Amino acid sequence: MIVREYSTNDLDEMVHIWLEASKQAHQFIAEDYWVSNQKAMKEVYFPMSQSFVLVEDDSLIGFISLVDNYLAALFVDPAKQGKGYGKVLLDYTKEQKESLKLKVYQENKSAIGFYIKNKFTIAEESVDENTSAKGYVMVWRKG
Repeated sequence: MIVREYSTNDLDEMVHIWLEASKQAHQFIAEDYWVSNQKAMKEVYFPMSQSFVLVEDDSLIGFISLVDNYLAALFVDPAKQGKGYGKVLLDYTKEQKESLKLKVYQENKSAIGFYIKNKFTIAEESVDENTSAKGYVMVWRKG
């Protein structure tokens, strides 16, 4: 199992994992919202972020994307979730940063639990401007 910087060859699989995991984790948001954002993820969001992929046996398992200290995305293939892969990606990132900040939907209880278990704290409430769904801003600081 390795974590490496993503390449353009990874983009289609990254978008696929993002879409499937988003639909599963965010059932409180209309599926067409996620489907309609695939092109933007591939052409705008991934290129503007620093992304790392987790690969095992030549298979892309998941990825993490950052913009400076903002954790913009952390997604694992739904078929591989619950096996520690998300923690591997998060720990890899935490080794390189002094602090991280992210936004998570309040209804995404499993993600909130994952981040709390990994030493993030809820800093404030937020509302997603695209979906109007309530969220939390969560932070982690080394130390």
